[in-house]
Amino acid sequence: ASLLAMTPKVEQSFMGKTLTEKSHHQQESNTDDASGWRTILLNDDWHTFQEVATQLMKATHCTHERGMGLANVVHHTGSAIVYKGAKERCEAVASILEVIKLKTQVCR
Repeated sequence: ASLLAMTPKVEQSFMGKTLTEKSHHQQESNTDDASGWRTILLNDDWHTFQEVATQLMKATHCTHERGMGLANVVHHTGSAIVYKGAKERCEAVASILEVIKLKTQVCR
């Protein structure tokens, strides 16, 4: 079994839905993963959930609910993959998130 398959999952309720928290290497995204590039959002102690959700909506065109859900995962696990796709698009997403000083990583 792979190490990721052995990683425990934590389920939490958020806005009436159950989210399964995963490490940032496991976090699912609704974007194409063909290129293998990812934008990872890191937790901090000064942005509100609303600020993070709003910026995620601008950067990834996700819904408010998905933005809040991702903010919740980042808050509880320390990071989450918020976008998967081509390197240039992942860098563009990171750039938009960094406008409000959010910390990101772009990697394969």
